[in-house]
Amino acid sequence: MKTIADLHIHSRHSRGCSKDLNLANLEKYARIKGVELLGTGDFTHPGWINEIKTELSEEGAGILRSKGGYPFVMQTEISLIYTQGGKGRRVHNVVLAPGIEVAEQITDELKKRGRVDYDGRPIFNISCIEFTDMMMRISKDIEVIPAHIWTPWFSLFGSKSGFDSMKEAFGDQLSNIHAIETGLSSDPPMNWRLSQLDRMQILSFSDLHSYWPWRMGREATLFEFGEKELSYANIIKAIRTGEGLAGTIEVDPAYGKYHEDGHRACNVCMTPKESIAAKKICPACKRMLTIGVHHRIEELADRPEGYKRPGAKPFYRLIPLHELIANVFGKGIATKGTWGEYHKIIKLGTEMDVLLNSPAEELETVTTEKMARAIIGNREGKIRIRPGYDGVYGVPLFDESEREYSGPQKFFGDGPEEKEKSTDTANAAEKKPRGRPKKTDTAQKGLADF
Repeated sequence: MKTIADLHIHSRHSRGCSKDLNLANLEKYARIKGVELLGTGDFTHPGWINEIKTELSEEGAGILRSKGGYPFVMQTEISLIYTQGGKGRRVHNVVLAPGIEVAEQITDELKKRGRVDYDGRPIFNISCIEFTDMMMRISKDIEVIPAHIWTPWFSLFGSKSGFDSMKEAFGDQLSNIHAIETGLSSDPPMNWRLSQLDRMQILSFSDLHSYWPWRMGREATLFEFGEKELSYANIIKAIRTGEGLAGTIEVDPAYGKYHEDGHRACNVCMTPKESIAAKKICPACKRMLTIGVHHRIEELADRPEGYKRPGAKPFYRLIPLHELIANVFGKGIATKGTWGEYHKIIKLGTEMDVLLNSPAEELETVTTEKMARAIIGNREGKIRIRPGYDGVYGVPLFDESEREYSGPQKFFGDGPEEKEKSTDTANAAEKKPRGRPKKTDTAQKGLADF
């Protein structure tokens, strides 16, 4: 039995997240989406851990369940901002814990180094080496997973503040790192090109900042356990050894916000070849471009494009159903019309069921022929994407013959929760907690979903 898991999420206590991001909404939309296991997100935050302890109960195998029986795993994300090798580093790590007791031990240890009450994703001036060692001293059952490892601003290999090798980042603690998270702008084939990642299991999670189905589970990991074998121990075994790891669900990497090089303010998007020819300078404003994931992989890869890792796990590229509907019908992603079409389609099952399994003839009983073709094309990897860059999401592209309206394709911004996100980020920046260094306060300006 396969379990679709999203183990990198956030709560409303994280900067830039929906104010309605609570456990009840997470469970509701996980069931609609077809995500069968969630991380709790943000367990170091005092307000959130209190909600976890109130609303979830531990069943004895490292799994927590809601009153409705939905399963969660204790999870958070930690931002490490420090200097190593004469360069400022900014690396995010996902942390999984085997239960509330160990999660609270992690929080207690981190509180010796700084505050945890100002943000669900707290910042510490600790290296990846020191942080991983700290986690292992608390419990060998803790899992540290480098998050969205290619994102320019806050990741292991990021062009702005990352490293060129995992060994440089984790030093003598590298043996305690077993997996990496691809992030939206990369997928398994891109990561297979680095021999230094051969030992790492490849995971994908959403890093959601809102509970809507076009965010939740947009990237996920498939575990395969027996019917009664959902346990923290089996999840960690799969992450560490690959046994029980059945693959990943990815978006097309071009959909990610940092796939190509570019400048959002200048509306400039360039391939690595183009930006190298331009000496990485924006042709519009003459400032440095933000170097994207595609470019960084080309810099660090020691294998050609098309290389396949022996024993590689399967993966599925899927654009969220709301995105397909919005672009086929020419409606905003969160409009009444898009939601109406969405609910008609998911009469066939969860969104994941529809995207992965529903045959065309069944789809055509609940939606239009063109929409059905878009879902099948999505499943078969035939949807073209205008690539994302410098914080701008990629966009699925449809010819006029593939759409339910005529004329040029309409393009829409993100849904209303993105406006909430911008407001929350601004408020968080204005209400700086006492005692936080100014340099650290400004370090995450512009941080959003990856």
